[in-house]
Order: sequence, then structure tokens, then C-alpha cells
Amino acid sequence: MTDKSTQKRWTKRNLNGRELDPQTLMMTYGYRPEWSEGAIKPPIFQTSTFVINSAEEGKRFFSLAYGLEEPNEEDDAAGLIYGRINNPNLEILEDRLTLYDGGEAALAFGSGMAAITTTLLALLKPGDLLLHSGSLYGGTDHFIKHVLPRFDIASVWFDKDDSFQDIVERVRASGRADKLAMIYVETPSNPMNTLVDLDMCAELSDTFSTGEQRIPVACDNTFLGPIFQQPIKHGVDIVLYSATKYIGGHSDVVAGAAVGSAGLISEIRGMRTFMGTMADPWTCWLLLRSLETLKPRMQLMSEIAGEVSNFLAEHPKIERIYCLGHLDDDPAQQTIYAKQCQAQGGMISFDVAGGEAEAFRFLNALQIIKLAVSLGGTESLAEHPYTMTHADVSPQDKQSVGLTDKLIRMSIGLEHPDDLIADLDQALAAV
Repeated sequence: MTDKSTQKRWTKRNLNGRELDPQTLMMTYGYRPEWSEGAIKPPIFQTSTFVINSAEEGKRFFSLAYGLEEPNEEDDAAGLIYGRINNPNLEILEDRLTLYDGGEAALAFGSGMAAITTTLLALLKPGDLLLHSGSLYGGTDHFIKHVLPRFDIASVWFDKDDSFQDIVERVRASGRADKLAMIYVETPSNPMNTLVDLDMCAELSDTFSTGEQRIPVACDNTFLGPIFQQPIKHGVDIVLYSATKYIGGHSDVVAGAAVGSAGLISEIRGMRTFMGTMADPWTCWLLLRSLETLKPRMQLMSEIAGEVSNFLAEHPKIERIYCLGHLDDDPAQQTIYAKQCQAQGGMISFDVAGGEAEAFRFLNALQIIKLAVSLGGTESLAEHPYTMTHADVSPQDKQSVGLTDKLIRMSIGLEHPDDLIADLDQALAAV
């Protein structure tokens, strides 16, 4: 296997002037079989350290890795040094993670929360203000509201119905408008499938940015991306993923990713080096395997989810459905969907008639759909966000985003839609 600089020179993205589609590049980009005895797939580089050819080369590699020197065109990255800094599997994966989103660079992490927390700690400092969307994954919500304040990093949130001017006034009312350092959104949100207008977020950044440094916009794109939503096209600077979900796609790996501009990714990489939150070689190899089928998997899941959501929307024991394929009662959300989303994806949330007791009866009666957290895998899963994934979110915050104890969150897998509908029908009979 060659070092990163040689790897970059040999990476191909076009054929006879034709720009190759990411779907094609997922099979080859960043790797050549002749580097590894003709192996059609990259081998797993299960090693903690790498031999360096000379002391002078080692000095240069570490200077680049720690940001002590700037890279040049001929030597654009540090060579292989140590597993906490780089690894061939990690580098090939990160090359391919840029393709669908159109980012300049990417990073792979040991979990989605590792990607989120490392990014926040890299780009925020004591005294800063973080502006975020109101409906967030429970782990993210906890980190922002209970961990960042220990470092004197304050936050203010906005609701999906808040106007641009409403949000501007909230930031100014915080008393730290001049310290706004990041805008963080999750869209679609977990578990409410709420959409946030990414173009508006970019405009908010422009409004509060001063001097040369633009306030970065970060987006958790786990529910739709990178196939059905590409936030970078709408002014987002950093796209974050729980790669455990659709990117991994088989419920057998835990990982995270960040994609974005080269400058910001370099800052986050520096923090990752010292926090040790990178993905291991085996995890990277599994994700490389999964990326090859990401697009057809997500397309089929979205089609199946469309049939299932239509059934749920008409069922008498379902009070309300939260699904991107059913936004008829919310024109504002419809407008955002038409602008930045390509499909509804595989996530469906819904309120069962009643409350926690009825929701539990439904979950306990499922037979094909499994009661489990996580999402984006080949099997369909259902869970109770109020008492499970979002148990730590305050009652007030749950109420503010419409999360109640009758809500079910469901991730649609690759089973036949008629079988899933039959399972839902018999489980709803128990409610």
C-alpha cells in the first residue's frame, strides 16, 4: 500500500472527460488493486504503527500531522504514521465519504456521537454561543445542554415555526450575539422528522458573521443523507452522520462521519488526533463495503416506507403521522422538502391513539418489526422515543417539539411492504 500523497495522485474521478457518478466511484475511488497484491477490495490493515523510511521523512510526516507545517502540492498529506493519526482503511473511507455530499474532505469516527462531540469541541471555546434547532437526538441534546455549559458554552434554540427574524431576535436576546460561533441543526429531526431550512441557516450565518471568519453551519444529515439530501449545496459547512445508520446499513457497526470544507475538517482532525475518536480499520472496512450498496438500499427503503406510511395514515388507531411523505397539513414544511430533499427516506414516526400504555401494547405485539433503538439497517425497527432514545430530554423540551408518550419511531428496512403492513395491522389490533 502506498502513502497518502501517492494515493491521491492515482485517484481517478473521470473517464474520457466524463465525470464519474458517486455510485460508480464507490467501487474504486482512492484504491488500486496493484497496491495490495491485486486484491479487488482493500485488505484490512490491522496494525497500530507504520515503518517510516527515514528520520527526515518522520519529521516531515509529524509536522504535517500536527499542523506545524503547511502541506504543498507535491506532498499534500502526512504519510502513514500511527493508528491514532491515520490508516489506509481510514484514508480510503474518508476519500469516498466526500463523494455524495460533494465535500472537500471527510473524517471517520468511532461513533456518531464521537463525530458530533469532537466537532463541537474543536470549533467552540469558552464564552461562545451555539444556535441549534429545537428537535435533536437525545445524546446530542444532552451534550449541548449539560456538557457544553461546563465549558461556559451557552446555547439558544429555535423552533421549526420560527421565522428568520424570530431567530435573529432570540440570538440577540441571549446577550451573546457577538459570540455566536456555530449554527447546529438536525434535519430531518430525530424523532419528529421536522425539516429545517438550510438556506435560512446559511443566511443566519451571513447575518452574524463578522470579519474574515464565517460562522460555520453544521448539519446532522443522518436521516436522509447522503443520498436524499446534500446540505453543502445549501450553504452548510459541515455535514455530520451517525454512520452506524444508513451508511453502515446492516446493524453490525458503530461509526460516525464529518464531511465539509478542507479548512474546517483540518481543525476537527486536529481535535480527533488528540481525543482518539477515529474509526478503527475493521470499522472502516465494513463501511467501505456498505457504501457500495448505499444508494440502492436507501432508494428501496424509501419506496417501502411510502407504502407503509400510506397504510398508517389511514388507520383509525393512528392519530397523527410524522413522515416526509405526508406533509399535506404543513405548507411551510412542504416548501422546505421540495427545495432540499429528494425523497421521504425510510423513517416514520406516528402517534397511536391513547398514551404510553397503548404504545407499549403496540410495540410488544410486533412480530416482524423488532423492538430496538438505532435505525437505517436492513431490518425494520420500532422504539418508544419518550422513554428510550430521548428519555434524558426534559419534559418541557419534549413538549415544545411535540414529543409525547404516544409517539412511536419506526425505521423501515428491506422486508416486503405487505408483510410489514400485516405486522403493523395485527399489532395495532392490540391497542
